[in-house]
Amino acid sequence: MAKTIGEKLSPILTEIESTLWEYEAYEGLQPHFTIDGFRASMKIFMATMMDKMYDFQVKKGMCMKDRESMATESGEKVRAMVKEYTGIDTIELYKNYEI
Repeated sequence: MAKTIGEKLSPILTEIESTLWEYEAYEGLQPHFTIDGFRASMKIFMATMMDKMYDFQVKKGMCMKDRESMATESGEKVRAMVKEYTGIDTIELYKNYEI
């Protein structure tokens, strides 16, 4: 059976996590992520968050309307938090981005 995208990316993500832990432990300096790096990290976070949210919604037996509301609300909360603590509007991250 073919691996899912989550199964393929998880080892890469854990390698990034390990590298960050090591850097923070031994260097402790600001890593200076670019805006592109920040945007990528937000996409990764939201993809993983939505994946685990889906599992939670299935476990709770939520109807589609409630699932949609929860997904929308979580996205709005993340956007507000990022804006409040970084001054970055996550919508603006994709204004000139090409896939």
